[in-house]
Amino acid sequence: MAAAALSRFTDRAITLVESEAIGTVGVGEATIPQIHLFNAALGIDEGEFLRETRGSFKLGIEFPGWAGEGETYMHAFGPVGHGQGLLPFHQYWLRAKAEGLVSGTAPYSLNERAARALRMQRGEAGSLPYAYHFDAGLYAAYLRKYAEARGVTRTEGIVASVEQNGENGDITSGTLEDGDVLTADFFIDCTGFRALLVEGALETGFEDWTHWLPCDRAMAVPCSASGDFTPYTQSIAREAGWQWRIPLQHRIGNGYVYCSEFLSDDDAADALIKNIEGQPDGDPRPLRFTTGKRKQHWTHNCLALGLAAGFMEPLESTSIHLIQSAISRFMLMLPDGRGNPAVVAEFNRQADFEWERIRDFLILHYWANGREGQPFWDRCRAMELPDTLTAKIEQWQAAGFIHREHEELFTEVGWFQVLAGQGVETKGWNPMANAMPSAELTAMLSKIEQGNERAIAAMPGHTEALRSACLAAAPQRISA
Repeated sequence: MAAAALSRFTDRAITLVESEAIGTVGVGEATIPQIHLFNAALGIDEGEFLRETRGSFKLGIEFPGWAGEGETYMHAFGPVGHGQGLLPFHQYWLRAKAEGLVSGTAPYSLNERAARALRMQRGEAGSLPYAYHFDAGLYAAYLRKYAEARGVTRTEGIVASVEQNGENGDITSGTLEDGDVLTADFFIDCTGFRALLVEGALETGFEDWTHWLPCDRAMAVPCSASGDFTPYTQSIAREAGWQWRIPLQHRIGNGYVYCSEFLSDDDAADALIKNIEGQPDGDPRPLRFTTGKRKQHWTHNCLALGLAAGFMEPLESTSIHLIQSAISRFMLMLPDGRGNPAVVAEFNRQADFEWERIRDFLILHYWANGREGQPFWDRCRAMELPDTLTAKIEQWQAAGFIHREHEELFTEVGWFQVLAGQGVETKGWNPMANAMPSAELTAMLSKIEQGNERAIAAMPGHTEALRSACLAAAPQRISA
């Protein structure tokens, strides 16, 4: 992603060091709508992208079991209902809930209604807000071709050592295992969890967030495509974590994210295999991680991206976004050499804010769980929260107030769906909502619900919409 973007927008000489001998994590197969901005900036054709990556559409994320066994809700993209005057819709929804007029948010979210009906709308006739599911390995290969076509030099090799300037500590070169020495003015560390440059050489330091986000392992295995071809991701609560289900054209991506203190690797692998729909493609692959981030993403003449910058568990599909966001931010502050200290400090401030607010949103899911009697989940409900998250929860509980600070990734609508979906109660709502007569409130809710029903009835199915988008007859899943 970095090489593709830099080759598209700069005239810098770029060398990309990769090794076929190093495996990739390769489980980041779900995204959020912001990926449109990155792909569009590169001039990527959507149909070609979907064909090359075996992609499908994503309208949101379903969370079965998080509010309690047998309960489910969806964090869908796009609006929920329509505000009136100064008030957002959720204030009227809170009043309606107290009066017994509503129970959940689903009837008022066009994306959720379409997702559950296995429908999808895009194009000139009107488009739902959407993201993608895709094969991350195929996306990387696609961007590699893109970058090389624009002059990026790809070098096959493994970095054996990193050399630094003895006076200011800047990185001067990297030596590969075959002895080749690569020099540069600036280095981007994409070496994964090892963080060979930003941590191994520059010793940036790491902020550990496992006391808030305690899952530290994952088992991942793809399986054959079966069951509904859903235009949404599933994050299914399990005994000591959660299981993802991500439908692609040619397979389903599956994984179990869990806390090793409460579940063994063998039991996690067994549970995952028992809960997938199709034939597994091999044995579950184990992954180990520590949730948190580097104390500085940009230091000296080095920028850390991806897993080298930190790890945000995939609960809300933010990993790929955090990479693309960092690339965009870096390019707006593009240095000539190591970078001005004031600019570097601002980059790190913005990165810290983005990561911390996403962290808080993920923590909310765990803290607000309704899975009583399971040790892992009981501990999550009892955890001490960051002050920033405590403030948001208290504001919601007081009167349903939700505030999006600056450029937080998740909007008020996203927070509303999780807070309401997981049963975080409020003491009331904004009293301005009481000015609407009850009959008018009922009519407003009915109008939104009926409007969504009419819109969905006119939408094509997910398979049809995908076929239209990528015109790919080869994948069996598309022609099913």
